[in-house]
Amino acid sequence: MANSAQRAIQYLAATRFGSWILVRVLPPIDRVIFRLSGNKLTLVTLLAGLPTLLLVSTGAKSGQPRTTPLVGIPHGDGYILIGSNFGQPHHPAWVYNLRVHPAIQLIRNGQACEYTAREVHGEEYETCWQKAANYYAGYQAYKVRAGRKIAVFVFEPAK
Repeated sequence: MANSAQRAIQYLAATRFGSWILVRVLPPIDRVIFRLSGNKLTLVTLLAGLPTLLLVSTGAKSGQPRTTPLVGIPHGDGYILIGSNFGQPHHPAWVYNLRVHPAIQLIRNGQACEYTAREVHGEEYETCWQKAANYYAGYQAYKVRAGRKIAVFVFEPAK
């Protein structure tokens, strides 16, 4: 559970101004902190108390590996990832990557595991969205600002 300082950071991140700053600052900082901590911590985890993991996907057009730190909501044996892009009007690049190449790797707490990404729709979308919004209330603000249907993915262990 997030402490009061972490909840304040979460509130700031949900605002238009906070999102604008975070979308430009967090990803490069998180990549460095993740690497320096042995793939265990990110600034988001430290400041906001949100569970963060590293998504390693394959570029939809380039075919090159792409690494993105994201909030991962525990879900059964896997995770839910929300393509909110901090409430921006377009999907983050990783959404397009997963639609073309669903076989990915997630790194959490220093452990890398293979997963398969699956975009969810309908009732499953609503269930996963609500679970994620309960984890981080900022998703609701992002949904309003984005003006688009935010992509939701479930990541299941590869077989």
